[in-house]
Amino acid sequence: MSDVEDTKNMPAVSWGPLAAVVVTISVYFGGQFLGGVLVYAAIALFGWDSQRITAWFSNGTFGQFLLIAAVEVITFFLLYSFIRHKKANLGSIGINRPKLRHLGYALLGFGIYFPIFFVTLTALRLLIPTLDINQQQQIGFESATTRPELLLVFISLVLLPPLIEEMLCRGFLFSGLKTKLPIIGAALVTSLVFAMPHLQIGSGNPLLWAAFIDTFILSMVLVYLRVSSGSLWPSIGLHAVKNGIAFVALFVVKLS
Repeated sequence: MSDVEDTKNMPAVSWGPLAAVVVTISVYFGGQFLGGVLVYAAIALFGWDSQRITAWFSNGTFGQFLLIAAVEVITFFLLYSFIRHKKANLGSIGINRPKLRHLGYALLGFGIYFPIFFVTLTALRLLIPTLDINQQQQIGFESATTRPELLLVFISLVLLPPLIEEMLCRGFLFSGLKTKLPIIGAALVTSLVFAMPHLQIGSGNPLLWAAFIDTFILSMVLVYLRVSSGSLWPSIGLHAVKNGIAFVALFVVKLS
């Protein structure tokens, strides 16, 4: 599926590759830091000590939801502030009017992503027998069991990250990179930046290479959807579908 007219009409942006990378990394880590500080300070006003707050964030479903929501909102605020500073708008990064055909792009994207991921992981497992493909990402919410808790988990994993991460990576970052780089180069850099955090460096556990490979391949397909559709909505849709499948497998099926 391709839409050459939409591809040619992808709006130009006023930031280049260097600004795109620096701002993306700064916004990502800045959102996490400021979101954590804001929520921590707000809870501390109720007289909670640091140990109680940390335990609430680590073990409580609502605490984890509140933290993720704060991080995503602040990340969006920082990103939007920079875009407006550059006299642009969300349309410049692909947030345009949703169309029914965007759903078709998202479903097509899943049909492309999954076989590539499966074949790649199978080949790497044969070439590198020590590669652990059963590593689990630390996503939290282990205590979520009730329907209200699962709703918060759904919002935290299936709705918020696809929206904000797509605006930041396939929207802002990719748009800046492609001003100077060829499409494939911009796609590769975008995918590397997106996949690196999924290694979970500094967590004290072995690097999650399976998650890195997964998210890198996913990102390449997400970029393809962004370019071929001229919109960010297909990428958001595919990202949400993938996270939704993980949500069902980890929480719905596991608890049923």
